[in-house]
Amino acid sequence: MMTDDIHTPVKLARSVELLAPALEHDGAILVDGTLGMAGHAEAFLDRFPDLTLVGLDRDPDALEIAGQRLARFGDRVHLVHTVYDRFAEALDDLGIDEVHGILFDLGVSSLQLDRVDRGFSYSKDAPLDMRMDATSPVTAQQVLADYSAADLRRIFRDYGEERLAGRYADRIVERRDRAPLERSADLVELITAATPVAIQRNGHPAKRVFQALRIEVNQELAALETAMPASLDRLAVDGRIVVLAYQSLEDRIVKRVLATKSSSSAPEGLPVELPEHQPEFQLLVRGAELASDDEKSENPRATPVRLRAAKRIRRAA
Repeated sequence: MMTDDIHTPVKLARSVELLAPALEHDGAILVDGTLGMAGHAEAFLDRFPDLTLVGLDRDPDALEIAGQRLARFGDRVHLVHTVYDRFAEALDDLGIDEVHGILFDLGVSSLQLDRVDRGFSYSKDAPLDMRMDATSPVTAQQVLADYSAADLRRIFRDYGEERLAGRYADRIVERRDRAPLERSADLVELITAATPVAIQRNGHPAKRVFQALRIEVNQELAALETAMPASLDRLAVDGRIVVLAYQSLEDRIVKRVLATKSSSSAPEGLPVELPEHQPEFQLLVRGAELASDDEKSENPRATPVRLRAAKRIRRAA
C-alpha cells in the first residue's frame, strides 16, 4: 500500500483542536495509542514542530507503513509494537514519566479492513483470521472450532449484542461436526441461512457475529479496560486525552472511566468537599460528539464515531 492511498483520518481537525492547548509548548509528548497508518500522527507532527510522538500499535504491517510515513520526522518519533494496555510499560521502556496528550482511535483500522486476506470483512471471502497482530496465536477459525456452544453464545451476545446468539452458536457447532469453518464466506452462508428473512431486512445478518469474533480474538474490550486508567495515570496536569470509539461497547468503557475521573469522590452527605475528593479531570465535550453530515458524506468510516475528550486539572496527592 502506497502512503498516497491512505484514507483520511476520522475527526482529524477536531482531534487537533482539542489536543492543541496541551501540545503547543516545548518538550510536549503525544502518545498515539492506536497508531495505525499514522494519519493522525503525521498531522500532529506537522502542526507542532517541537512535538515528540510515541506511537503504539499491535499490527506489524501498520507499524511498517507508519515508519515509512513518519521517517522524515527523525528522532521525534518512537514506534512501539505493543497493545495499548501496555501503555505504562511502553513509556517506562522509553524513560518517559508523563505525557501531555493521548489519542486513541479504537476499533479495526482501515489497513485491516482493506486487506481482504486479514478476514475482518463479512462482505469479502477470506480465511477466518481477524488477528490485528498476525504474530498472536488465536484466530477466528480457532474460536469457531474450539469454543463450546455456550461460549460462542456468550461472545455473540456480549460482544455483538446479538439477539440470535444461541441459534447461531448451535448452528456453528452442528456445522463443524461435519466440516470445519475455514473461510468468511462459509460463516456468512451459515449465519444467513439461520436468520429469518424479516430480520435480514434490518441489515447484514453476519455483522454482529463478525464484530463479536473480532473482539474476542483480539481481546479488545479487556485491553481497553486496562488502557484507559493506565493512560490517564500518565497524563500531566493540563494534559488532554481524545478517544474515538466506533461501537457502543467501547464507548461505554470510555464514558465510565472518564465520568469517574471527572466526578467528586466525596462520600454522599459530606458537608464540605475536601481537596482530595475533588475531580482529577474535566470533560471537554458534552456527551459523545458525533461526526457531522458533511464528514459522514466525505468519509463514510466516520459514520459511527463517538468522540470523548478530557483534560487533567489536578493530580491526586
